[in-house]
Amino acid sequence: MRTSHRLIAGLFVLPFLSGCFASSGDDSSASAGAAGGARLRVALPFAPTENYSPYGQDAMLLSRLGVTEGLTRLDANGTAVPALAESWSSENGGRSWVFTLRDATFQDGEAVTAEAVAAALTAAGKADPAPSALSGVQLTATAEDDDRVRVATTAPDPVLPLRLSNPSLAVFSPKAYDKKGTVNVVGTATGPFALTGTEGDTAATLDRFDDYWGGRAQASGVTARFVSDGTARANALRTGQVDIAESLPVAQVPSLDKDDVHEVNTARNTSLYLNTRSGAFTDAGLRAAAREAIDTSVVAKGAYEGYAVPAQGLFGPALTWAAGKRVEPAGRGRATRPDGESITLATYSDRPELPETAQVLQQQLRKAGFKVKLEVRTYARLEGDLLDGAFDAAVFSRNMMLDTGDPVTVLASDYTCDGSNNLSFLCDKNVDRLVAAAQAESGTAERQDAAMKAEAAVLGTDSVIPLVHLKLVAGIATDVQGALPDPYERTLLGTGTRR
Repeated sequence: MRTSHRLIAGLFVLPFLSGCFASSGDDSSASAGAAGGARLRVALPFAPTENYSPYGQDAMLLSRLGVTEGLTRLDANGTAVPALAESWSSENGGRSWVFTLRDATFQDGEAVTAEAVAAALTAAGKADPAPSALSGVQLTATAEDDDRVRVATTAPDPVLPLRLSNPSLAVFSPKAYDKKGTVNVVGTATGPFALTGTEGDTAATLDRFDDYWGGRAQASGVTARFVSDGTARANALRTGQVDIAESLPVAQVPSLDKDDVHEVNTARNTSLYLNTRSGAFTDAGLRAAAREAIDTSVVAKGAYEGYAVPAQGLFGPALTWAAGKRVEPAGRGRATRPDGESITLATYSDRPELPETAQVLQQQLRKAGFKVKLEVRTYARLEGDLLDGAFDAAVFSRNMMLDTGDPVTVLASDYTCDGSNNLSFLCDKNVDRLVAAAQAESGTAERQDAAMKAEAAVLGTDSVIPLVHLKLVAGIATDVQGALPDPYERTLLGTGTRR
């Protein structure tokens, strides 16, 4: 038996934020001392859109706040390293992997067992829609004994340890799951901070989990607010109402103390996704016309003010291996005259550069002969229509290595017929064939080579037009230590984050 040890101008937003972040008995100052630890105040751009479900985008939010974790995690080099699993090995030609668990406890006091882990992974596999990390993959998880779990797939999966690092495959206590497949993440995860309360989609309260296997966090808790307006986040940092403001608008950087601004190269792109299922861009000639109309250097210099570079493809310079393996796209359609074709171009305001990028594209596409209507909302209000294909085109920001750290996985989820995050609704037999061939490769270099061939095929369809590769600009007050912004955008707070 195992044993368990243990928005608008800042003038109008700031009064609201003042109330949100004012000190209280629960939000202690830095003078609270080492025993209690000061609470961290964090402003995040994206509100939860799925009631904190771990199977969608909210999973990334829970991961960045230090609430959840899975069997593995990614290090700075994109390598799978231990999290809840101490070690692992493959069997049956890569069709199954055995993970040995560390001694850990759920936030509700229950021990982390192989049976609980297997149940959590099984629930994730049954989620509808499936988490993007499981796109094209069917897995089964079973307990070998109390501290070993076997994860098997129908076909060899050489990147399974990478896949299991995805926050959507986080492990929760058996008490978190109901018969309908809903997961209650409040106080049932394993990370250093436990989600203890929420205020709809505006705020969340987290308290330190004292029995965390990785050691007691130095901060006593976190007060998180979801503030979609970038100017408001910057103002809150500048006036000392928050300690960390994620994803700052580049236009606000000059107004901040330079010591508060932190840049991180990321694998994130901003791209224009064209709806190939319905509307104007079912026509390959009009997709080609849109591609030829766009000058990405204007987007990089204008909307991003130098905090981005013109895109070279789907995989940018943060991935140092990509440039030397790039394949020229072939088979692109010939551009046809738009002749006043009307299109609706959508984006979201939570990343403030995106509406400006959309305006630049609107001008360029109009010059080429399209009639362009802009639709700008917060992401929470846009997501449903975006996934339903309600728009002809969308400006969207995507970290290409967020799902697993494996380039093939994101190609499968974003550009194949059965992909769970296919914003272009692309269904191309050649793309699917090349992605499947890449999935079959087990060697790192061979997998990268195959991924770049698939990338060229995707770009050859003109279903997506990469615009820029981005840097993450985070605001971190000078009295904060140990914040963890990373190229994969999965982490922000850890046991050593404090003020």
